[in-house]
This record gives sequence, C-alpha cells and structure tokens, in this order.
Amino acid sequence: MDTSSVSTAGWDINPDGTADWVPWGEGDLARAKVLASGDDYMLVLVEARAGYRGSPHEHTSTEFSHVLSGRLRNQGIEMTSGGAYVAAIGSRHDDFEALEDATYLSVFRI
Repeated sequence: MDTSSVSTAGWDINPDGTADWVPWGEGDLARAKVLASGDDYMLVLVEARAGYRGSPHEHTSTEFSHVLSGRLRNQGIEMTSGGAYVAAIGSRHDDFEALEDATYLSVFRI
C-alpha cells in the first residue's frame, strides 16, 4: 500500500513503546509510562510490584484496564493475565492490589 497520502493528523502513534517511566501511585512499588494520549485520554502501561495498592477514589470518567501479566485483586476479585475491567463513571475504586508483580494497561481520562 502506498502510504504517502495517509495522514497522521489527530493521531498519537508510539511505534516502539518508547516513553519515560514515572512513579505511579503512592510509595515506590509501581511505575508507569504514557504510551499515547488524545482528547484528554491516556493509554498507560503500569508495572506494579507485589504489595502495590491503589488509593481509593471515585471515577469521574470511565476507566479501562487489561492485565498483561501477573496477578491483581480488583474490588475483591482476583485477576490474572488476560483479565480486564471497565469502571463506570461514578463507581468507587476501593480495592486494588498487586498480589504478585504485575503489568497492566490502563486507559482513562484526565
């Protein structure tokens, strides 16, 4: 396919996952990198070590998450590689813990 006329206007494409790691959450048990963003949404890759706990909060926008590796507990439900959730606007996030080292993708609006 001739791609010379294909526009990337309005796209944030990260072809090789290159991005800086930054601390994630409280403490030093997790780090994240923003893989792409647009229209106030972020696609974030998170690496969390066993024992990492997310802070309780209410979702002001929909949040999507997909577990790539490891084992997490989310809202009392254990999740492993391939597991996913969608948290609706107004839902409470009261329980999130890495039960073992885990990597997951999260999509949310800032």
